[in-house]
Amino acid sequence: MRIEQLLLAGLTCTAALATLAQAQYPERAIKLVVPQAAGSATDNGARILAQELSKELGQSVIIENRPGSAFVVGNDAVAKAQPDGYTLLFGSIGAFAIAPHMVAKLPYNIERDFQPIAQVTTGHLLLAVTPSLPVHSVAELIAYARKNPGKLSNASSGSGSPGHVSGELFKFMSGTEIVHVPYKGGTAAITDLIAGRVDLIFESLTSIAPHARQNAIRALGVSGPKRSAGFTELPTIAEAGLPGYEAPIWFGVAAPAGTPRPIVDKLNGAINRAIRSDFFEARYEQIGDEPAGGTPEEFAALIKRESAKWADVVKRSGAKLD
Repeated sequence: MRIEQLLLAGLTCTAALATLAQAQYPERAIKLVVPQAAGSATDNGARILAQELSKELGQSVIIENRPGSAFVVGNDAVAKAQPDGYTLLFGSIGAFAIAPHMVAKLPYNIERDFQPIAQVTTGHLLLAVTPSLPVHSVAELIAYARKNPGKLSNASSGSGSPGHVSGELFKFMSGTEIVHVPYKGGTAAITDLIAGRVDLIFESLTSIAPHARQNAIRALGVSGPKRSAGFTELPTIAEAGLPGYEAPIWFGVAAPAGTPRPIVDKLNGAINRAIRSDFFEARYEQIGDEPAGGTPEEFAALIKRESAKWADVVKRSGAKLD
């Protein structure tokens, strides 16, 4: 009986300490892993969020870029981290819902190994061309591509990225042949677009909006179901020449599976407050995307719904990792 009482007391004490630790969370800096390179759309969004999230949580939120292998390197690092709330993933639709259908053997399972925390933003990809290309609309781009099969190049921030697969969907729906050119991050891709070394790009407004406003590139349309609040003069790709085309993007935060619910709820609340801050809303008003928010369950449902959609797109378009 004495041993049983000691064991029970020990378990009770351990549970009490765990509850106390969760109540005091966070007690140190939090690492926010970005599975893409610095300067990418995902990285830019993570840094905007980290600034406000640090204020909400009272601890530093440190960005750690872990690019490589179509998000696998960064995602896997988080999937295998301790589920204590101190290692989080800031990922795009590409990391959560597209790339898993393009990588043959993933070392993790999105639904099993991650705990969704909150959707952060919803928005668009911008379809833009290099200024030297003699097209000024989506319809003209399609016509030019059809007359010049295989001669145009489509830059993306990486294989399996939203820009890659959205470009493949565009080719499939428009009946065109355009060569995919993957880069290690959006910055290099945009730089080569401006220089005329590639012809077109589908890239998040988070990283390409400033270049569009400066007319360093020629913007043709946005990928979502409605026009961007930041670029109201730009049509959607669907209304500008490719009816039915729709490829909105989003970003969100997840933790390793098994993260205690009190920590999940605290992070969710902090993110929902952070994205409604004056700083965050002002930055995204300039970008042209919108804060999202919501519950962990709503984010999980979004991932599941979008994963099913893009699994079908990947299969029909024949998109592959280069």
